[in-house]
Amino acid sequence: MYGSNEVLDDSERTAFRRAEKQYKLYYESNSKKKKQPKHVDLSDALDFKNILESSNNNREIPPGIVPLSSDFGHPVFGLENRPGFYFIPGALSIEEQCGWIKESLISFPQPPNRTNHNAFYGPIHDLFVAAKEKKFLVEEESSEDVDDVKEWKLVEEHQVSSRGKACKSVPASVLLRKLRWSTLGLQFDWSKAGHHFSIRNYNVSLPHNKIPDALSEQAKRMAAPAMPNGEEFKPEAAIVNYFGLGDTLGGHLDDMEKDWSRPIVSMSLGCKAIFLLGGKSREDPPLAMFLRSGDVVLMAGEARECYHGVPRIFTDKENAEISALELQFSQEEDYYFLEYIKTSRININIRQVF
Repeated sequence: MYGSNEVLDDSERTAFRRAEKQYKLYYESNSKKKKQPKHVDLSDALDFKNILESSNNNREIPPGIVPLSSDFGHPVFGLENRPGFYFIPGALSIEEQCGWIKESLISFPQPPNRTNHNAFYGPIHDLFVAAKEKKFLVEEESSEDVDDVKEWKLVEEHQVSSRGKACKSVPASVLLRKLRWSTLGLQFDWSKAGHHFSIRNYNVSLPHNKIPDALSEQAKRMAAPAMPNGEEFKPEAAIVNYFGLGDTLGGHLDDMEKDWSRPIVSMSLGCKAIFLLGGKSREDPPLAMFLRSGDVVLMAGEARECYHGVPRIFTDKENAEISALELQFSQEEDYYFLEYIKTSRININIRQVF
């Protein structure tokens, strides 16, 4: 999704890039039938769900994993060699997960929040509803002759054919599938960087709403294990990442916030993913771990200086591990949420900017 596509010999790759390649989705080249994913060895990936179960059953914890004491109400784990990294398996209830999936699809992409579609189409209102209603986004010439500016608007399907073949249009359902990020609260300005993280900063002059109260309260609760005693996390911005089959998030640092002692609160929703947590150099071999729906990760202090990324999400029934979500979304009115999340992962990461 945000990673580079350069072709390198393995000897030229950094340790982080080699790990990304190891876990990334590739297909068998000689498959005559349906494309078959290549087998990936997942035996080295940390599995905090199993670690929690083992801890509860016989108190055995793998070397390097540290159970952390807190008043949080959920088991919290750390890593000996990654101070400031916190993993909270199953932190979100199934009801909370479904609620945040709905918000991520209906509310969070709404203007003035910006998405990756803004640069080309401008702000799009009610994208999820438009996709559900099979609407199309069509291009209209501006009434003012200013550098041949084009405007886009959502219309019913039957209105597209009446406009003739010259009319440029795109189904709202396609735009929903191509939604890659939305920003809440203080807005990241990616206008010069397209979909990449290479040029980025908060632009306080961009129109924005404050973080929704419910998300703010959720983030404050989740951030508590990483906060100094008596201090409260102040959610000021959030980025929602949307992953589909084959999407990745290349190794990067989240380094635009003023105080790195404050954690980034990262909530996972939908299909299971592989998360890579490296060191302060791309040459440091990263740890791989599973992220499941409902898991929360905190990165504060030294962990903020560690490269991290998502090289793979699993959308096959065996590995996606979303049966609880499917059951919760089994009602007829939730059909469109179910169809989306079957092949998708959503990550909400909340930050204190100042």
